[in-house]
Amino acid sequence: MEARTSEKWPQGDFAYEPKWDGFRSLSWSAPEIRLDSRNERPLLRYFPELEPALRQLPEGTVVDGEIVVVIDDVTDFDALQQRIHPAESRIRKLAAETPARLVAFDILALRGEDLRRLPFRERRRRLAELCEDLEHPWHLTPSTTDVETAKRWFDEFESAGCDGIVAKDLDGPYVSGKRAMIKIKHRRTVDVVVGGFREHKDGGKIGSLLLGLYDDNGQLAFVGHCSGFGDADREELFRRFSELAADGSFGEGVRVPGAESRWSAGKDLDWTPVQPGVVVEVSYDQLEGNRFRHATRFHRWRPDKDPRECTMDQLELPEGPGFSDVVVQTGDDRPVGC
Repeated sequence: MEARTSEKWPQGDFAYEPKWDGFRSLSWSAPEIRLDSRNERPLLRYFPELEPALRQLPEGTVVDGEIVVVIDDVTDFDALQQRIHPAESRIRKLAAETPARLVAFDILALRGEDLRRLPFRERRRRLAELCEDLEHPWHLTPSTTDVETAKRWFDEFESAGCDGIVAKDLDGPYVSGKRAMIKIKHRRTVDVVVGGFREHKDGGKIGSLLLGLYDDNGQLAFVGHCSGFGDADREELFRRFSELAADGSFGEGVRVPGAESRWSAGKDLDWTPVQPGVVVEVSYDQLEGNRFRHATRFHRWRPDKDPRECTMDQLELPEGPGFSDVVVQTGDDRPVGC
């Protein structure tokens, strides 16, 4: 079951839960131990340390949840991505150094009984009872039916790796492949410097603007991109930024656009650097270290802003509880949703 994004909190009878920054997965117990992605790709070879956790589940049980890697008590998506590696030796090494965990938030089957037709409130009760008998690395995500509590979690739990809140219809069944949940995600604005651009595939238009922030050493580091302009704007922007083309906009020894990785195979990585003097305000949802996970959303040009004021400290996460303070430790006697 999937979710659609909303910037408004839904009205009605809902359960609210943190949205964790990890890999969505289905955990299958005996007779066939499996750990699958939401598009049914096998994940267990990348997370062999989770096989004992799957064997904790009673036979005929399927749990919906998130695979996370926790470092310094906050989920680390960068470290999680490193686990998708073709070399088994590398996977084994990382499994020992940065072991993954499982956060449970729904249950599809229990001891051979198909629970998908049941309302979420009943599935949640069954899941909470199951988690009382599970041990590390299992965790139970908190859940509340109070929207004011959820709004507080939305702000406070970001420091633990929560990148929003998921709302679930308390009376709704589990509907595979449907966007039957609602996710409310964080969105913040930041002032960034345009350090380059990529040309649109049609030619003569801006495809995307490449964005940078100055680090502690005064170097402009690439942090993400901005796209989604209308055709008329794309042509005008291409003309204007072509006039600003210059060598070496991003600093030496920092992350730059176009770096090859296993995620970029087959993509056109060509880009044109520009003189770093144009500042733009954009909004973003998630961070991966000191860069934006997804494309940012353009808000406005900032001709009044000195580019040198666009620094990395704008990306600092708010202070708050850690991951271990937020999730319910399985086997714990604390009330569910504490």
